[in-house]
Amino acid sequence: MLAAFLLASLPSYTVYRAAEPPKLDGKLDEPAWFVAPALKLREFPWFQSGRKEETVVKLLWDDTNLYIALIAEDAHITARHTERDGKIPEDDCFEIMVAPDAAKPDVYYNLEWNVIGGLVDNFRPNGPKQPRAPKWDAEGVRIVGSYSGTLNQDQDRDRHWTVEVAIPLRNFGATPKPGSHWNANFNRHGGAVNPQYSQWSAGDTPKPSFHTPHRFGKLVFSADRRPF
Repeated sequence: MLAAFLLASLPSYTVYRAAEPPKLDGKLDEPAWFVAPALKLREFPWFQSGRKEETVVKLLWDDTNLYIALIAEDAHITARHTERDGKIPEDDCFEIMVAPDAAKPDVYYNLEWNVIGGLVDNFRPNGPKQPRAPKWDAEGVRIVGSYSGTLNQDQDRDRHWTVEVAIPLRNFGATPKPGSHWNANFNRHGGAVNPQYSQWSAGDTPKPSFHTPHRFGKLVFSADRRPF
């Protein structure tokens, strides 16, 4: 199984420029989101049982922000934590890992959030096997979510949760240039019911671990605008 992961090709995604900043309201009804390409978290490297729930992600960028939109299919939505750097991984949550310097692929940032705006953020200046930076808080991150169903009630069945996020590029110490790429991965944790551990690019560890920068895919930044 692990050998298959090692041989799998790394994915690539084109991030188009936003013709204008999307309105963050958790609805994804701006024209830019309709025409932005979608990527899906189709890898479940540590799957054991349950139903594989789909996650669809779209990205845009401008000179100020990286914009991320996601829709996560979820029959049992859990979201209890809103404190900064709290127990967000206990909830249903989504994570982006970004290595903005292709020459330093082990130097990366990770930001993780749930549908009610809880955020965990870390900086790994020395790679995944060394301690993270003592304290790093991304500035100006905006998270707006919505959901179809009921939170934290496992007796019923929910449908999905949706989040729009804007991350100021200054947090990464770099502004993309058209044609350049950043290494990145996208991960999803399930809550207490049916944990998913799904990914865009599959990790290759025996136990769940998203900190595998050698398995990150590529975000290629385009000068082309969406909508046209």
